Amino acid sequence: MSFLARLFGNRQDDRDTVRELWHRIVAIAREKEWYRDCGVADTLAGRFDLITLVLSLVMLRMEREEALIAPSVWLTELFVEDMDSQLREQGVGDVVVGKHIGKLMGTLGGRLDAYREAMAAGEDAMAEAVRRNVTLLPNAAPLVVAQRARAFAAGLALVPGFRVLAGEIGQ
Repeated sequence: MSFLARLFGNRQDDRDTVRELWHRIVAIAREKEWYRDCGVADTLAGRFDLITLVLSLVMLRMEREEALIAPSVWLTELFVEDMDSQLREQGVGDVVVGKHIGKLMGTLGGRLDAYREAMAAGEDAMAEAVRRNVTLLPNAAPLVVAQRARAFAAGLALVPGFRVLAGEIGQ
């Protein structure tokens, strides 16, 4: 392939492989039951918290299968792309958007670790991780969110890898 063809050619974006999965993660995080039944605050912070929770659970599923590890990186890139777009829509300028993205990536990494440990440790540990990482309404019980998250993860564990990549997860 010539230099110009490589430079101007229509190279497929690897992230297209997981774009449907990303959209499905966001849709699951926006399901009314999280907010109405589980007590997650339907605010910008609460919605972000749910996206990072569902994304973390999906990424934990993906890291258990060799063929899904590279696509999990692309999924993270879509998260960054989406968060960048959201920040710009909120009026965050070019000068500081990178700093905000760095903080969001740190947040995602911390939550991924917290949820990984909590899922292995059981329901009470998961409820504690939810209490620390999800914006809840006053008097909402983190255990309810933890139970729903664990049920989602249990169902996700049964989904074949190719279906996970296709975004065929959840209900």
